[in-house]
Amino acid sequence: MRREKFYFNTQTLRYEKVEVTWKERLLHVFGFLCAAVVAGFLFTLLVWRVFPSPREQMLQREIEVMKAEYAELNQAFDLMSKTLANLQERDRYVHRMILEMDPIDEAVWEGGVGGHERYAELRNLKESGKLLAEVKARADKLKRQLVLQSKSLDEIEAMAREKAKMLASIPSIKPVREDKLRHDIRVLSGFGYRIHPIYKVRKMHTGIDFSAPRGTPIQATGDGVVVAVKHSNRGYGKHVIIDHGYGYKTLYGHMSRIDVKVGQKVKKGQQIGLIGSTGTSTAPHCHYEVWYKGKKVNPIDYVMDGLTPEEYAELVRQASRANQSFD
Repeated sequence: MRREKFYFNTQTLRYEKVEVTWKERLLHVFGFLCAAVVAGFLFTLLVWRVFPSPREQMLQREIEVMKAEYAELNQAFDLMSKTLANLQERDRYVHRMILEMDPIDEAVWEGGVGGHERYAELRNLKESGKLLAEVKARADKLKRQLVLQSKSLDEIEAMAREKAKMLASIPSIKPVREDKLRHDIRVLSGFGYRIHPIYKVRKMHTGIDFSAPRGTPIQATGDGVVVAVKHSNRGYGKHVIIDHGYGYKTLYGHMSRIDVKVGQKVKKGQQIGLIGSTGTSTAPHCHYEVWYKGKKVNPIDYVMDGLTPEEYAELVRQASRANQSFD
């Protein structure tokens, strides 16, 4: 039973019943509902803060897993970056010290990709934007450096092949195997002014005479192409000229037999003929010359095969003696 309310009317000096209109009742109900809703919201918020829902607990666990994975990913990035930096340093060493190439420019290597605004959309994400932008930036930089390193290795490989070809082509061994030389390597006539064996005057000797028995094999001192085969009764007699490329040519004189022809490709160490004494010669030997860019140079700088530094020094000393040449 609802309790009735009265008020004292001073005009009539009587107690009169309080009449509540439907608008006032509706306003009271609305006020009560609003208070209940606010109280319920505050209570729910408090409960969520203290006692998260199963969905929130699941999300929280995912966040923790993501943090752990991010830390592990950062460690992996650090390891890959260090490994790539090591490769790049070795790349720089190979380019700079061995292949004589310019290394990758440091500014290009460390350069970014597209600037800060490249990741603007990610950075706009309130909770994870900064984290995602940092990971994406590191990944993009690493990918870019890997591409640069891959291209650099391709250049190294191409240059190394060219260097290998050049090293195989440059004259670097004796035209007669040391075990086939007469007596020992020290019996030779070197580059410079020598007494001519026939004319008995001092004359420029433009090669080295390697003394060996007639019929001893003569070998090409580097890869190349035969550009001249001469059969003469004077001068170098029967002789061969090989073009090795890179500015180098070699001449092999006084041969008794020639085993190659013009245009033939030869390999270092390949037999090209036999020792003889044809032309202007007094004894069987191989007159060997090295030409670099059209100029005759001292072959002693190109016969280092199988010699220790001490043996090479002795060879240089013997080749410089002012003795009589064989031609």
